[in-house]
Amino acid sequence: MSEKMLGIAPSIHPTATVRDSKLGQYTEVGERTAIVETEFGDYSYIVHDGSIIYAKIGKFCSIAAFVRINPGNHATWRASQHHYSYRSRQFGFDLGDDLEFFQWRRDHQVNIGNDVWIGHGAVIMPGITIGDGAVVGSSAVVTRDVDPYTIVAGVPARFIKRRHPELLAEKLVALAWWDWDHAKLGETLPDMRSMSAEAFVEKYLSA
Repeated sequence: MSEKMLGIAPSIHPTATVRDSKLGQYTEVGERTAIVETEFGDYSYIVHDGSIIYAKIGKFCSIAAFVRINPGNHATWRASQHHYSYRSRQFGFDLGDDLEFFQWRRDHQVNIGNDVWIGHGAVIMPGITIGDGAVVGSSAVVTRDVDPYTIVAGVPARFIKRRHPELLAEKLVALAWWDWDHAKLGETLPDMRSMSAEAFVEKYLSA
């Protein structure tokens, strides 16, 4: 992604596609990325060649290249799982598209918290919830919910370790620094850089 100034209006690369979605302030969408029916929180970004559909993404999320969030499930319970059975209109069938099937997909929304890092090539399967502060390793396939401030990796993704101790993670969630306004984020940036997570939480949680 280029070094550019971000602002109130989302930065969307000319080759990206954003449809029926809400993008927050200071957000960026990279080359050849598609976002459909998704809420994309303030300060979050996704780099090139990604895909997000039917999802709610929190603030300050860092999403690497070639990430797939909520790839489309097929109708495996039918005699045929091919999409001619639900995308029927494009094949010229009078029955039209299966609207109930697409609503079923929407009902399996992916929910991603705040300050989440999703590594290169990861896949987040339908209906998954990823908690605040979590890390998803490169090329992981996430088939189960991910707890806040934990690190998962692998196929299928499994717990590797905690990013922060449980008590500190709870305090970070309570602090909810991601909800601070832009001015306060700037004022506290020197401490965010120089302090340990423990010291930062103790200073601002009691402020």
